[in-house]
Amino acid sequence: MSVEGKVAIVTGAGGGLGKEHALLLAKHGAKVVVNDLGGSVDGSGKSDMADQVVEEIKDSGGEAVANKASVSDRAGAKSIVETAVNTYGTVDILVNNAGILRDKSFKKMTLDEWDLVINVHLNGSAYVTWHAWPIMYEKNYGRVIFTSSVSGILGSFGQSNYGAAKMGMVGMMNNLAREGASHNIRVNCLSPGAATRMTASVPGSTIDADNPDPTNHPKLVASAVLFMASEDAPTGRIIQAAGGRFASDAVFANRGVKLGTDFSERDVLDNAEAILDMSDAAMKTTFWRD
Repeated sequence: MSVEGKVAIVTGAGGGLGKEHALLLAKHGAKVVVNDLGGSVDGSGKSDMADQVVEEIKDSGGEAVANKASVSDRAGAKSIVETAVNTYGTVDILVNNAGILRDKSFKKMTLDEWDLVINVHLNGSAYVTWHAWPIMYEKNYGRVIFTSSVSGILGSFGQSNYGAAKMGMVGMMNNLAREGASHNIRVNCLSPGAATRMTASVPGSTIDADNPDPTNHPKLVASAVLFMASEDAPTGRIIQAAGGRFASDAVFANRGVKLGTDFSERDVLDNAEAILDMSDAAMKTTFWRD
């Protein structure tokens, strides 16, 4: 899983999962742009978290530079990629990790809270990727990782904004994996689980983000990112990583019922059992054609 000499950007790398991704990539020889606005879990405020991670990487003999722009700001997203190019000459790996939470049930959520989360997770990932993509396309090499979540893939109460953004990552991956295939750009999603500031903020959580349970530590997730950032990375896959367990998520579809073009609305109802039966379902990347 070599990343020796590669230039990597990790957004939201001031703490938690992003920090562990950055540390591991640097340990394996990547030059890392550590991006973090340094805000709180809800996205407010700023700090020097990115500088602290850069210092830790350098103290361990690695190479890193800080960037404190917001991914949800178009100019800020551009500056993140510019930091990589101006400092190290290119970008090979992009780990879209930055995120915030504004958890509420959909009924109680404001549209501003919806927009804030969508803008950071989904738009922010798109903005940074959009600026890195032409560089990767031109050089015929790139590794892009989006951070999805079980909240989007399977659903979670009170996280409709977060879940929508996280499932949006899967849609973006599915399309970009196709667009990048001819130019050796491999695009994947991480679905992580770990004790972080973000998970500690979820109502009812007993997680201590400052002293995470060693069996649920963010560093146990980072090896999946190293794999997806490597030359041997797959493409178009969702990899789960939590507590030392690694697995895959995928979209499955059944064959259903082919009613042709001359059918009534009642025919759909009469065949509902077969339409919903998933006993013959298989992993799919396209529609059934037969």
